[in-house]
Amino acid sequence: MGTVEENPKVLMETSPPHPAMHDPVGPQPLLAVAPGDLATWLKARHAPAWQAQAIRQWVIQRRAESFDVMTDLGKELRVKLEADFRPLGTQKIVEQKAADGTRKLLLRLWDGESVECVMIPDEERRTACVSTQVGCGMGCVFCASGLNGVLRNLKSGEILEQLIRLRNALPTGQRLTNVVVMGMGEPLANLDELLEALALAGDPKGLGIGARHITISTVGLPAKMRRLADLKKQYHLAVSLHAPDDALRQTIVPTNTGIDDILQAADYFFEKTGRQVTFEYVLLRELNDQKQHAQALAKRLGGRPAHVNLIPFNEVDGLPYRRPDDLALKVFIDELQKAGLSVKVRKRKGSEIDAACGQLRRRSERGVSLPLAPAASSSDHSLSK
Repeated sequence: MGTVEENPKVLMETSPPHPAMHDPVGPQPLLAVAPGDLATWLKARHAPAWQAQAIRQWVIQRRAESFDVMTDLGKELRVKLEADFRPLGTQKIVEQKAADGTRKLLLRLWDGESVECVMIPDEERRTACVSTQVGCGMGCVFCASGLNGVLRNLKSGEILEQLIRLRNALPTGQRLTNVVVMGMGEPLANLDELLEALALAGDPKGLGIGARHITISTVGLPAKMRRLADLKKQYHLAVSLHAPDDALRQTIVPTNTGIDDILQAADYFFEKTGRQVTFEYVLLRELNDQKQHAQALAKRLGGRPAHVNLIPFNEVDGLPYRRPDDLALKVFIDELQKAGLSVKVRKRKGSEIDAACGQLRRRSERGVSLPLAPAASSSDHSLSK
């Protein structure tokens, strides 16, 4: 299979320019409007300002996807809200569900771009994986998200809406228990918007997902890792390493800033927060999955309170990389464990529904036929009381 032409739009520690990006025209997504501005809008229409919080809670906590269901508001006010706002700014254009319960959504944004999000069930846990950018500028050679570079950062409301959409797809009474920020984009390149969204997600009056149940992934932006550490939040941090040395990492992650700097920033994060850092390592057959790679990785991480999360590659059409064979995986695990490292192999979930990051969006952009999102039903979208 031929290789895919690589010309990533590099994004390091700054936000991408997007000259075509403007504010939405017409009704504004409700979560894009500050609570104070909504209160001002209400007062101008002779409605109590305190209803701003009640309206937001309908969307964030009570699963409302239209103003019609907000029956504690007067009909006239609901009509006015409908004219100026949308409860949710995203449109669910594709919904896929795997036999293991993994559910993936492709959401269209107000500007016509699209992003993916996934809900991964595991016993009593229901983990949401969300995106932070349209596309990605990191250029990781195995990842479908960055094949066309990065277009723009998501706003905090667009990140929060992914969580709401995934929560709304759960049966009444079920909630999201965990969040992993491992979808499309480099999370730390959009840190301010991400932190605002996570603050709302963690609010007891929001989705009530505590910081210790949230993991932020990064390809390794040292300055942003240090900034996150200085905030002393209790989020988990996962660093996508993928190689034990800079020469190999440069071929896998073209925007590599240097493993030594990344590890020093990870040590700083642990020092400031007390939170053990996880190192993610995608295994690519015969590229970074050999015994010598495991030994070099063990030496590199030795002496750190670190955890290694091994991820056998989830194959992507158009890319030449393959999953490691079972023997190579076993040898790699054994070498790390012999060195005293904590190791886990990520379970493969939703393989039949393009659950790997960026695959569904890529198929949609290429015009491949995709199943339409099902209409809302009482079992999927009934309101919390």
